[in-house]
Amino acid sequence: MPFPPPSRTPRGVRRRSLIVSAASAAVLAGCSAAPDPVAGGGSTSVSARARARAARDSEALLRQYDAVLAAHPALAERLRPLRAQVAAHAAAFTEGASEGGTATAFTEGASEGGTATASPSATASASPSPEVPADERSALAALATAERGLADRRAKELLDVPGELARLLAGVSAAGSAHAYLLTEGEK
Repeated sequence: MPFPPPSRTPRGVRRRSLIVSAASAAVLAGCSAAPDPVAGGGSTSVSARARARAARDSEALLRQYDAVLAAHPALAERLRPLRAQVAAHAAAFTEGASEGGTATAFTEGASEGGTATASPSATASASPSPEVPADERSALAALATAERGLADRRAKELLDVPGELARLLAGVSAAGSAHAYLLTEGEK
């Protein structure tokens, strides 16, 4: 019995889709609309501060994506899905302050082909636009470094927050690590 001819789809596309899908599934699995039973009186302020910091960090990363897209429009097809997920993360942290907002933000924006965008207040900020390297490869490397650094910080922070927020931070950290990989995949 002859073997079927090899697929003409480049190998990286399947791997990229698998990684992004796995990261999205991890994020979705970690999200819950149920109230956190661990969050007691004292941990609420810890959760609120951690959630606000995570939202600010996601919004800053979103501004960095926007700056790279503005400077290098040729990267739009590659960066648009990653940017949409970062926007969904920012929305999840922002909306998560109200009960049940987290799951809604991810189901609307993190699915494949989602077009999640952050609210105008999330992208309009007094902080200046991030500087973008002149060449595309360096711009992608800078984004990957930002994603990796934020993912590492979130992985450390999740140890200090209660259940639901810890799961959300873990999922978003995993997605950030996958984004960093996808941004640097072409260099190998």
